Amino acid sequence: MNGHSVKVALVQEPPVFLNLKESLKRFETLSGECAENGAKIIVFPETWLPGYPIWLDDAPNAGLWDYPPAKRLYKYLFENSIELPGNELELLIETARKTESCIIIGVNERDGGTLYNTTIYITPGGEFKSHRKLTPTYTERLVWGMGDGSTLHTIESPYGTIGGLICWEHWLPLARAAMHAKGEAIHTAQYPTVHERHQIASRHYAFEGQCFVLASGCVLSKKDALEGFESLENDDKEVLALLESMRNEELQKGGSAVISPDISYVAEPVFGKKDTVFSEIDLGLLRQGNLLIDTDGHYSRPDVFELRVNDRRNSNVRFASENES
Repeated sequence: MNGHSVKVALVQEPPVFLNLKESLKRFETLSGECAENGAKIIVFPETWLPGYPIWLDDAPNAGLWDYPPAKRLYKYLFENSIELPGNELELLIETARKTESCIIIGVNERDGGTLYNTTIYITPGGEFKSHRKLTPTYTERLVWGMGDGSTLHTIESPYGTIGGLICWEHWLPLARAAMHAKGEAIHTAQYPTVHERHQIASRHYAFEGQCFVLASGCVLSKKDALEGFESLENDDKEVLALLESMRNEELQKGGSAVISPDISYVAEPVFGKKDTVFSEIDLGLLRQGNLLIDTDGHYSRPDVFELRVNDRRNSNVRFASENES
């Protein structure tokens, strides 16, 4: 590790909802501001590009079968999602290089005809890895496919191994075990909002994994969502009406926090502010708690328990020619 501390930044400001082009401009601006304030690790929340599909939680008709406005809203999300690799990824990588920072950002990723809830990890040198959410939760399954074990990645940074899980993946015990085995020093936990249940999961992860946890949430109002959609200038009144039917004015409330391996808050949760949470983490605290617990070492029982992880890419169709040299 390079030094004993590092400044981190958790961005809570919303994207330009559903507008990929304008959200990328906002991403560049916010990343630059974080770097100017000395941050070397910059984290954006779950599916920040171009926004979490919050209508699934708040719009009463969002889940109706074969409902035309819901299908068209999915199309807008699809068209404003990114492909890996692609031009948008190149912009993200170039921003990490320019700011000399590690950037972790949640995106809607399209592959074929399916969308995935994906996190991208980028080093200051431009290396990147991605992780697709293994199990979309409840209504999320209306818009996202399931990831597989081939994207249970970590990256090596000047500040130690960085990895992460997305939202309710923190209640997949075997996913936690797999990530603990990768030796994370810093773990990103991305959520729509880091409410109390998510705070508990993040603090538990910090102790179980003896790592720092950067819990990341977004602040988004109904007004933000409507203005973002209107910025697409499509004049789709039925889809706008679906978004207008969302019942709450405050849709996502932030709650970003930085948690130490001893479960204490390095930075207390910040709710309701379109702001960036900055914090300095003391990497010298790592390993101290391993005196008590190392879930992949002296506090494991491989003679009793064994986990096999299928980390191959799963594909519906395999062509023989793809394996030819």
